[in-house]
Amino acid sequence: MKVRRTISLILMLLTGITVYAGSEKTMENLKAAFKGESTALAKYAAFAEQARKEGFVPIAILFNATSRAEAIHAMNHKAVIEKMGGKTDPVTPEFTVKTTRENLEDAMKGENYEMMTMYPEFTKVAKDENASDALKSFRWAMETEKKHYLMYTNALNGLNKNDVKSLPRVYWVCPKCGNTYDQVKPEDKCAFCYTSRDKFIKFDK
Repeated sequence: MKVRRTISLILMLLTGITVYAGSEKTMENLKAAFKGESTALAKYAAFAEQARKEGFVPIAILFNATSRAEAIHAMNHKAVIEKMGGKTDPVTPEFTVKTTRENLEDAMKGENYEMMTMYPEFTKVAKDENASDALKSFRWAMETEKKHYLMYTNALNGLNKNDVKSLPRVYWVCPKCGNTYDQVKPEDKCAFCYTSRDKFIKFDK
């Protein structure tokens, strides 16, 4: 077995694949995060359609923006997985679309789990295993989920007060890390990865 493993590692090195010995748990976590983000991007896109059907355009714009952010997180995780010599499995998103109020509650629950439990655990393991690329990808996602949670909370409060019109209608998403802004004019550079504002993706429809 040891001989086979050694040969396998040599072949991976010769083909240009970076090998991260001792990062098995991080690889497992990356795949779990990729699956979660892939599901979230599809779910939020569906939630956006439902919000628009119910006439809640500002909330639909929010869900479209967060869907793109989750897509960026998924792509980042996938890139790290491949850099570490692994590959992703096909993901079949499973979720249920309900009313916009219920969808916001569902989104808040998911973001709370990721920012309070999942990503903190994943970042700790990545740090322990010296998996720097995974650590960065996890941190970018975790910090973004914190912002998404607050945005969903604000949207739900507006919906409960029958004041959806006062909610933000412009969102920006950083194409590199998924950082999301709910401002008409965000800061000059992304606070997480320092990408220039002129590269941000705008959502206002």
